[in-house]
Amino acid sequence: MTRRLTRRAVPLCVLFAGLLAGLLPRATSVAHAHAGIVRAQTERGPSGNEVAQDAGSSTGRLQPDGSLSDVAGLSATDMWAVGQQNAWDFWRNQGVITHWDGSSWREVPIRGDATGAGHLRSVAAASATEVWAVGDGHDGLPYVAKGTRDGFDRVGVPQLRTGDWLGGLAASSGRVVAVGSRDGKAFLLSSGGSGKGTVWKTGQGPAGAMYGVALAGRSDGWAVGDSGSGPLAMHLTGSGWKQADLPEIKGGFLRDVYADGRKRAVAVGGVYQRDGGIAPLVLDWDGRHWKRVTPPERRAELYGVTGDGDGAFWISGYDPRHEAEGLLLRYDGSRWTTLKGPATTEERTVRLQAVAHVGDLTMAVGHSLDDKGRYTDLVERFGPPPADGGTVKAASEAE
Repeated sequence: MTRRLTRRAVPLCVLFAGLLAGLLPRATSVAHAHAGIVRAQTERGPSGNEVAQDAGSSTGRLQPDGSLSDVAGLSATDMWAVGQQNAWDFWRNQGVITHWDGSSWREVPIRGDATGAGHLRSVAAASATEVWAVGDGHDGLPYVAKGTRDGFDRVGVPQLRTGDWLGGLAASSGRVVAVGSRDGKAFLLSSGGSGKGTVWKTGQGPAGAMYGVALAGRSDGWAVGDSGSGPLAMHLTGSGWKQADLPEIKGGFLRDVYADGRKRAVAVGGVYQRDGGIAPLVLDWDGRHWKRVTPPERRAELYGVTGDGDGAFWISGYDPRHEAEGLLLRYDGSRWTTLKGPATTEERTVRLQAVAHVGDLTMAVGHSLDDKGRYTDLVERFGPPPADGGTVKAASEAE
């Protein structure tokens, strides 16, 4: 998320955000799922419990120092994740695309590209035959790829140039939007078609960089990031992209957004504190205004957000008070629930960089960092409790 910052003119607060998130100067990895049932703190109430589940055995065969940056899914047996492996090795660093079929992960090749992908930051699945990924190319240009379970091909976008940076991606049938930065300003890349004859358009917004984007329809969507001094959002309407009014939050930034139709969206990020820490930032769109809402965690870094299209949202991140466990928050507009990953005595730092929800499955991905500075890509799954009624530790709820 902070690759070659001096060339991309990404705002300084974005640089710090990337470093604090454990991201590296180039690349993230294949889904190297950790086996074993994990402990969860779960919600009580009419919506039912949600517990951590067995992530399944890893078949990703990753090389060392891997991390996942994003996840997207069409069903519980059709999930995609992107990232990098060999993150510390400038020459061997490799972007990775991997697919979950409900029982195992399989790396999907990128074909016919001699230069290769570096860090792949975002993935979006419009359909089983139209999956997109964006990130860095080893040739100095942003990387755009399109494919299926059989493989991906790099997509040439003539409008892209050295120094452009892409950090977020959204796709629906026949429409793709990627966001990032160009020359120190928010940058938007969009396509109204797929395959041969694709027409790409570019646009720029105010000073800053964009990290996340969501589509709620062909003429409605949101892109979020920061201006270098506060959070930044742009709204897609029938007349194009326009900067949106946000609460004034000095030192704030936004990393991701999920649109639950035209009248509901949630954006997440953080606010830098004077003591060097980060407070979580959650903004809620009611169809007319963005308002700030307060999550139960007072010190946490929030990275990804997803929803079920019916008013519930899941937010992934990092809890500095329990850094060895993954952090996942559930929000339904009024009630918060905290879900935790596996408890361990191992000295490690876990960051869940992204989260996706399909059917009854919530899947969060990221990495763990051990005490020797080694990365391991991480997948944590949450869903309904087992039919035999296993023991689940209940979480306190914040109203």
